[in-house]
Amino acid sequence: MSRWRPPAPGSTAIITRDGFERLKAELDHLWHVLRPEVVKALAAAAAEGDRSENAEYIYRKKQLGEIDRRARYLSKRIPALKVAEGPPGDRGLVFFGARIELENTDTGETLHYRIVGPDETDARQGWISIDSPLARAALKKRVDDEFTAELPSGRARFVVVGVGYG
Repeated sequence: MSRWRPPAPGSTAIITRDGFERLKAELDHLWHVLRPEVVKALAAAAAEGDRSENAEYIYRKKQLGEIDRRARYLSKRIPALKVAEGPPGDRGLVFFGARIELENTDTGETLHYRIVGPDETDARQGWISIDSPLARAALKKRVDDEFTAELPSGRARFVVVGVGYG
C-alpha cells in the first residue's frame, strides 16, 4: 500500500478584506516574530549536546517545521486570493459575504450564518465557507425562497428568512 494520496480539491480563491488582512498579519507574525524565537530556542537546545535524546531539540525542530509549512502555504495562497470589496448590486440575493438567517423547515430551528472564503471559516462565529454544501445551495436565493441542501447529516430543507451585508 502506498502513501500517495490524490490532491485535495481546490478551494475557491475569494476572501473578505478583513480575512485577507488577518492572513497577511498571520504570515508576518510567523515570519518576523514566532520563527526567530523558535530558531533561537532550537539553537540553544542543539548546543546542549546529544540531539537524539534532547526533548527540547526534537520539539523545537517539529515546531519549526509546522511554522515553515504554514508560512509556505500562506506565501502561495495570499497572492492567489481575490478580495471581494463591497456588497453586490442586488442586496436582496444571497452572495459571498452575506449574513443569512435560515429556518430549517424540518426542525423549525433558526440558523444564522455568514458566507465567507474557505480560508476564514469559523464555526464559533457562524462563518461558513462558500464551498460548503449549505452555502452553495443558498447562493442566489432571496427572502422566502426555499431550498434543499445535502448536508453530512442528510438532506435538509431551508427557507431564507433574512439577507444582509456589512
